[in-house]
Amino acid sequence: MKAASINLADKLATFDQHWSPRVVAEMNDVQFKLVKFEGEFVWHTHADTDEVFLVVHGEMQIGFRDRDVTLRAGEMCVVPRGVEHITRAVRECHALIVEPRGVVNTGDAGGALTAQNDRWA
Repeated sequence: MKAASINLADKLATFDQHWSPRVVAEMNDVQFKLVKFEGEFVWHTHADTDEVFLVVHGEMQIGFRDRDVTLRAGEMCVVPRGVEHITRAVRECHALIVEPRGVVNTGDAGGALTAQNDRWA
């Protein structure tokens, strides 16, 4: 693979679906995924991995059972493995998720919002 610049805005322009992450790069076994979301996701956990959310545009909340963390453009949060959480945004938000290849977006919850893995933008 050749080293190249990846323009996040250009990649975000290639899809419209909410809650459907798109891979934009890989490093070792880690994927960098762009996602658009609005509204509320599902409560879930990832038993075997931490998960990083970095807001590219807009504002989001990561809800935990004991508190909420609000992220704005340029801010990030690491959700530790095994910690139940939910993501939500009042208005459309764009974020970069960093997690190992193969992680299911709905974790242990499953359901209608489960996205296909390894979709590239």
